[in-house]
Amino acid sequence: MIEVTDRAAAELKTLIEQEEKPELALRIFVAGVACSGIQYGLAFDDETKEDDVTMESNGIKLVMAKDIERSFSEGSIDFVEDENGKGFLIRNPNAGGGCGTCGGCH
Repeated sequence: MIEVTDRAAAELKTLIEQEEKPELALRIFVAGVACSGIQYGLAFDDETKEDDVTMESNGIKLVMAKDIERSFSEGSIDFVEDENGKGFLIRNPNAGGGCGTCGGCH
């Protein structure tokens, strides 16, 4: 189960209200692969596809392809704000990484 933290849920609910589309879901997708592992992205989506998996966490509907759900079943989505800015932080303990090609993953 993917956990949406209280802070992330509050921010997402505000964004959904601004869009005036209460049916929006948060889609999790693979944005790329780096030496630190799979990089995920987030986007609002009002459609589900035949091969999608849906779930809900902290009042937020989550949607993702089945192949992502298998590798991202225990992650979390948080909202952070610090001196570098603010944004959503996706954590996946199953993401792996450390391929050794970049030399900076240790």
